[in-house]
Amino acid sequence: MSNEKSVALLGCLRRRQAVGLLVGTAALSVGPAAAQSAAQSAVREDLFRAIRRDDAHALRTALLRGADSNALDDNGEPAIVLAARSKCWNAVRALAELRGTRLDAANRDGSNALMYVALHGETELVRSLVGRKAEVNKTGWTPLHFAAANGHVETIRFLLEHHAYIDAESPNGTTPLMMAARQAQPSSVRVLVEEGADPTPRNQSGLDAAAYAKIAGDLELSNWLARQAEAFRLKYRATGSKP
Repeated sequence: MSNEKSVALLGCLRRRQAVGLLVGTAALSVGPAAAQSAAQSAVREDLFRAIRRDDAHALRTALLRGADSNALDDNGEPAIVLAARSKCWNAVRALAELRGTRLDAANRDGSNALMYVALHGETELVRSLVGRKAEVNKTGWTPLHFAAANGHVETIRFLLEHHAYIDAESPNGTTPLMMAARQAQPSSVRVLVEEGADPTPRNQSGLDAAAYAKIAGDLELSNWLARQAEAFRLKYRATGSKP
Protein backbone atom coordinates (compact mmCIF):
# COMPACT_ATOMS: atom_id res chain seq x y z
CA MET A 1 0.00 0.00 0.00
CA SER A 2 1.31 3.45 -0.92
CA ASN A 3 2.11 6.02 1.71
CA GLU A 4 -0.70 8.26 0.40
CA LYS A 5 -3.29 5.48 0.80
CA SER A 6 -1.99 4.64 4.26
CA VAL A 7 -2.29 8.27 5.36
CA ALA A 8 -5.83 8.48 3.94
CA LEU A 9 -6.89 5.25 5.68
CA LEU A 10 -5.41 6.38 8.99
CA GLY A 11 -7.28 9.70 8.71
CA CYS A 12 -10.56 7.88 8.01
CA LEU A 13 -10.11 5.62 11.05
CA ARG A 14 -9.38 8.59 13.28
CA ARG A 15 -12.51 10.39 12.08
CA ARG A 16 -14.60 7.30 12.79
CA GLN A 17 -13.10 7.01 16.26
CA ALA A 18 -13.86 10.68 16.93
CA VAL A 19 -17.48 10.25 15.79
CA GLY A 20 -17.82 7.13 17.92
CA LEU A 21 -16.47 8.96 20.94
CA LEU A 22 -18.96 11.79 20.44
CA VAL A 23 -21.89 9.38 20.05
CA GLY A 24 -20.80 7.42 23.09
CA THR A 25 -20.46 10.60 25.14
CA ALA A 26 -23.94 11.74 24.05
CA ALA A 27 -25.42 8.34 24.90
CA LEU A 28 -23.88 8.51 28.35
CA SER A 29 -25.26 12.01 28.89
CA VAL A 30 -28.87 11.08 28.00
CA GLY A 31 -28.79 7.49 29.12
CA PRO A 32 -29.67 7.95 32.80
CA ALA A 33 -32.52 10.36 32.03
CA ALA A 34 -33.95 8.03 29.42
CA ALA A 35 -33.61 5.12 31.78
CA GLN A 36 -35.37 7.04 34.55
CA SER A 37 -38.20 8.00 32.21
CA ALA A 38 -38.62 4.38 31.13
CA ALA A 39 -38.66 3.25 34.75
CA GLN A 40 -41.32 5.83 35.66
CA SER A 41 -43.42 4.75 32.69
CA ALA A 42 -43.11 1.12 33.77
CA VAL A 43 -44.25 1.72 37.35
CA ARG A 44 -47.13 3.87 36.08
CA GLU A 45 -48.24 0.99 33.88
CA ASP A 46 -47.92 -1.36 36.86
CA LEU A 47 -50.13 0.99 38.88
CA PHE A 48 -52.94 1.04 36.32
CA ARG A 49 -52.62 -2.68 35.68
CA ALA A 50 -53.06 -3.27 39.42
CA ILE A 51 -56.12 -1.00 39.46
CA ARG A 52 -57.74 -2.85 36.57
CA ARG A 53 -57.15 -6.14 38.41
CA ASP A 54 -58.32 -4.59 41.71
CA ASP A 55 -55.10 -5.91 43.22
CA ALA A 56 -54.32 -3.82 46.29
CA HIS A 57 -51.03 -5.64 46.96
CA ALA A 58 -49.70 -5.02 43.45
CA LEU A 59 -50.93 -1.43 43.65
CA ARG A 60 -49.03 -0.80 46.88
CA THR A 61 -45.94 -2.39 45.35
CA ALA A 62 -46.15 0.00 42.39
CA LEU A 63 -46.50 2.93 44.78
CA LEU A 64 -43.46 1.78 46.77
CA ARG A 65 -41.52 1.65 43.50
CA GLY A 66 -42.35 5.29 42.85
CA ALA A 67 -45.73 5.36 41.13
CA ASP A 68 -47.77 8.51 41.74
CA SER A 69 -51.10 7.89 43.49
CA ASN A 70 -52.46 10.92 41.59
CA ALA A 71 -51.31 9.67 38.18
CA LEU A 72 -53.63 10.18 35.20
CA ASP A 73 -54.35 7.43 32.73
CA ASP A 74 -54.17 7.96 28.96
CA ASN A 75 -57.66 9.49 29.02
CA GLY A 76 -56.74 11.99 31.72
CA GLU A 77 -58.63 10.14 34.44
CA PRO A 78 -57.11 10.17 37.95
CA ALA A 79 -56.16 6.74 39.30
CA ILE A 80 -58.68 6.79 42.17
CA VAL A 81 -61.50 7.89 39.87
CA LEU A 82 -60.71 5.10 37.42
CA ALA A 83 -60.73 2.62 40.29
CA ALA A 84 -64.10 3.85 41.55
CA ARG A 85 -65.69 4.00 38.11
CA SER A 86 -64.49 0.45 37.47
CA LYS A 87 -65.88 -0.75 40.84
CA CYS A 88 -62.39 -1.77 41.94
CA TRP A 89 -63.06 -1.17 45.62
CA ASN A 90 -59.80 -2.67 46.93
CA ALA A 91 -57.87 -0.27 44.73
CA VAL A 92 -60.00 2.67 45.87
CA ARG A 93 -59.30 1.84 49.51
CA ALA A 94 -55.57 1.41 48.92
CA LEU A 95 -55.31 4.76 47.14
CA ALA A 96 -57.51 6.55 49.69
CA GLU A 97 -55.25 5.37 52.51
CA LEU A 98 -52.41 7.52 51.18
CA ARG A 99 -52.32 11.01 52.65
CA GLY A 100 -51.17 12.52 49.37
CA THR A 101 -53.99 11.15 47.23
CA ARG A 102 -56.33 13.89 46.04
CA LEU A 103 -59.69 12.36 46.93
CA ASP A 104 -61.68 15.05 45.14
CA ALA A 105 -59.79 14.82 41.85
CA ALA A 106 -62.25 14.58 38.97
CA ASN A 107 -62.24 13.21 35.44
CA ARG A 108 -63.10 15.19 32.34
CA ASP A 109 -66.81 14.73 33.04
CA GLY A 110 -66.41 16.33 36.46
CA SER A 111 -67.05 13.06 38.30
CA ASN A 112 -64.93 12.07 41.28
CA ALA A 113 -64.39 8.87 43.25
CA LEU A 114 -67.02 9.61 45.90
CA MET A 115 -69.66 10.09 43.21
CA TYR A 116 -69.01 6.68 41.65
CA VAL A 117 -68.87 4.99 45.05
CA ALA A 118 -72.23 6.60 45.93
CA LEU A 119 -73.65 5.55 42.55
CA HIS A 120 -73.08 1.91 43.47
CA GLY A 121 -74.31 2.25 47.03
CA GLU A 122 -71.03 1.30 48.70
CA THR A 123 -71.99 3.08 51.90
CA GLU A 124 -69.10 1.86 54.00
CA LEU A 125 -66.63 3.09 51.41
CA VAL A 126 -68.55 6.36 51.15
CA ARG A 127 -68.20 6.60 54.91
CA SER A 128 -64.46 5.95 54.67
CA LEU A 129 -63.88 8.57 51.96
CA VAL A 130 -65.91 11.20 53.80
CA GLY A 131 -64.01 10.32 56.98
CA ARG A 132 -60.83 11.08 55.05
CA LYS A 133 -62.23 14.52 54.14
CA ALA A 134 -63.65 13.83 50.70
CA GLU A 135 -66.07 16.66 49.94
CA VAL A 136 -69.76 15.76 50.16
CA ASN A 137 -70.85 18.87 48.23
CA LYS A 138 -69.54 20.24 44.96
CA THR A 139 -70.65 22.44 42.10
CA GLY A 140 -72.77 20.65 39.51
CA TRP A 141 -73.50 16.93 39.80
CA THR A 142 -72.95 15.62 43.30
CA PRO A 143 -72.62 12.30 45.12
CA LEU A 144 -76.23 12.73 46.27
CA HIS A 145 -77.44 12.91 42.65
CA PHE A 146 -75.62 9.66 41.94
CA ALA A 147 -76.90 7.84 45.03
CA ALA A 148 -80.47 9.01 44.36
CA ALA A 149 -80.38 7.86 40.75
CA ASN A 150 -79.68 4.26 41.77
CA GLY A 151 -81.97 4.18 44.79
CA HIS A 152 -79.37 3.72 47.49
CA VAL A 153 -81.34 4.89 50.51
CA GLU A 154 -78.66 4.10 53.09
CA THR A 155 -76.10 6.11 51.14
CA ILE A 156 -78.57 8.96 50.70
CA ARG A 157 -79.22 9.08 54.43
CA PHE A 158 -75.52 9.07 55.22
CA LEU A 159 -74.81 11.92 52.79
CA LEU A 160 -77.67 13.98 54.19
CA GLU A 161 -76.41 13.36 57.73
CA HIS A 162 -73.10 14.82 56.55
CA HIS A 163 -74.70 17.98 55.22
CA ALA A 164 -75.19 17.07 51.57
CA TYR A 165 -77.24 19.85 49.98
CA ILE A 166 -80.58 18.14 49.35
CA ASP A 167 -81.66 20.43 46.49
CA ALA A 168 -78.27 20.57 44.72
CA GLU A 169 -78.64 21.53 41.07
CA SER A 170 -76.74 19.97 38.20
CA PRO A 171 -75.56 22.23 35.36
CA ASN A 172 -79.03 21.94 33.78
CA GLY A 173 -80.90 22.46 37.06
CA THR A 174 -81.66 18.80 37.83
CA THR A 175 -81.95 17.96 41.53
CA PRO A 176 -81.33 14.64 43.31
CA LEU A 177 -85.12 14.27 43.70
CA MET A 178 -85.57 14.60 39.95
CA MET A 179 -82.90 11.95 39.39
CA ALA A 180 -84.63 9.54 41.77
CA ALA A 181 -87.98 10.14 40.04
CA ARG A 182 -86.46 9.84 36.58
CA GLN A 183 -85.06 6.42 37.46
CA ALA A 184 -88.33 5.39 39.16
CA GLN A 185 -86.76 4.94 42.58
CA PRO A 186 -89.74 5.40 44.91
CA SER A 187 -87.81 4.68 48.12
CA SER A 188 -85.25 7.36 47.27
CA VAL A 189 -87.98 9.80 46.27
CA ARG A 190 -89.86 9.37 49.53
CA VAL A 191 -86.74 9.65 51.69
CA LEU A 192 -85.69 12.85 49.95
CA VAL A 193 -89.14 14.40 50.27
CA GLU A 194 -89.40 13.36 53.92
CA GLU A 195 -86.02 14.97 54.56
CA GLY A 196 -87.18 18.25 53.04
CA ALA A 197 -86.38 18.09 49.32
CA ASP A 198 -88.26 20.68 47.30
CA PRO A 199 -90.55 18.88 44.78
CA THR A 200 -91.55 22.04 42.90
CA PRO A 201 -88.55 23.16 40.76
CA ARG A 202 -88.26 22.49 37.05
CA ASN A 203 -84.95 22.05 35.30
CA GLN A 204 -83.90 23.56 31.99
CA SER A 205 -85.93 20.90 30.18
CA GLY A 206 -89.03 22.23 31.91
CA LEU A 207 -89.56 19.04 33.92
CA ASP A 208 -90.15 18.62 37.63
CA ALA A 209 -89.89 15.45 39.71
CA ALA A 210 -93.54 14.47 39.09
CA ALA A 211 -93.03 14.81 35.34
CA TYR A 212 -89.96 12.59 35.45
CA ALA A 213 -91.82 9.91 37.41
CA LYS A 214 -94.59 10.00 34.80
CA ILE A 215 -92.08 9.64 31.96
CA ALA A 216 -90.54 6.70 33.82
CA GLY A 217 -93.95 5.02 33.86
CA ASP A 218 -94.67 5.24 37.57
CA LEU A 219 -98.00 7.09 37.61
CA GLU A 220 -98.59 6.41 41.30
CA LEU A 221 -95.27 8.01 42.19
CA SER A 222 -95.91 10.87 39.79
CA ASN A 223 -99.31 11.63 41.34
CA TRP A 224 -97.82 11.43 44.85
CA LEU A 225 -95.08 13.88 43.88
CA ALA A 226 -97.62 16.24 42.32
CA ARG A 227 -99.57 16.25 45.59
CA GLN A 228 -96.37 16.85 47.55
CA ALA A 229 -95.47 19.76 45.28
CA GLU A 230 -98.89 21.35 45.77
CA ALA A 231 -98.64 20.92 49.54
CA PHE A 232 -95.18 22.44 49.46
CA ARG A 233 -96.43 25.49 47.59
CA LEU A 234 -99.28 25.99 50.02
CA LYS A 235 -96.99 25.53 53.00
CA TYR A 236 -94.45 28.09 51.86
CA ARG A 237 -96.85 30.29 49.90
CA ALA A 238 -94.42 30.15 46.99
CA THR A 239 -94.31 28.83 43.47
CA GLY A 240 -91.21 26.77 43.15
CA SER A 241 -88.85 27.54 45.97
CA LYS A 242 -88.55 27.76 49.72
CA PRO A 243 -88.73 31.24 51.26
